[in-house]
Amino acid sequence: MDKAERQQRIIDLVQRRGEARLADLEVDAAASAVTLRRDLRELAARGRISYARGVARARTRHTLEPSFHEKSRIAMIEKTLIGRAAAELVMDGDAVIVGAGTTTLEFATQLVGKQIQVWTNSLLVADALADAATIDVHLAGGEVRGNTRALVGSRAERFFTGLRAPFAFLSGNGFTIERGLTTPNARVAEMDRAMAASAAEVVALVDHTKMGAESLITTVPTSHVSRLITDDAASSALVDRGRRAGLVIDVVSAVG
Repeated sequence: MDKAERQQRIIDLVQRRGEARLADLEVDAAASAVTLRRDLRELAARGRISYARGVARARTRHTLEPSFHEKSRIAMIEKTLIGRAAAELVMDGDAVIVGAGTTTLEFATQLVGKQIQVWTNSLLVADALADAATIDVHLAGGEVRGNTRALVGSRAERFFTGLRAPFAFLSGNGFTIERGLTTPNARVAEMDRAMAASAAEVVALVDHTKMGAESLITTVPTSHVSRLITDDAASSALVDRGRRAGLVIDVVSAVG
């Protein structure tokens, strides 16, 4: 089985039993201890399970949100490649909307050197581009949400009113074909909806750890996503389903 299938099997086993020890999972998931430890840490960082001292325990996945620092420790090579591919869509003269998140931050760093405008609610995106001489950075006001280092609330949402950018580059805590991008937080959901509504096209930046995962609230339904960029560790079956549903999906390779 591939990584996505193995991790889903781990989640299913832990949810069914309530908890599972690493030694038990080695047999049931047919993987080495080294591989399983990596999977369990990754799943814990995504809020899908809890993991400590060799024991994985079930968690309510729909309402839990990992911190920015937790998310920044997983799939960083893949996030960089996704960001690089997304940056190729941006041409000089464009104005782009960039949402908050670890993957969108990687995307933002790839924009340096382009002559563009960037509109964002992310403190980290604004900081990453602050010294870019050819980029005009516009940062929303509003309430600072420490968990994501982003501005949220009605003032931040109004910041994007009347704007019509070619692209909004957004991420989320999960993406499924049935629901699209999802988040566990209502204020984040409203913020992402405001940004999506202010762009001609929404580009979803979704690494393999988020493909097939879902949270409580849909931010951008699949029908409103123009393009999704993921990496080659994502479930091929899920990618095929998305393409059959009419979604344009670009898959970047972390090999060679």
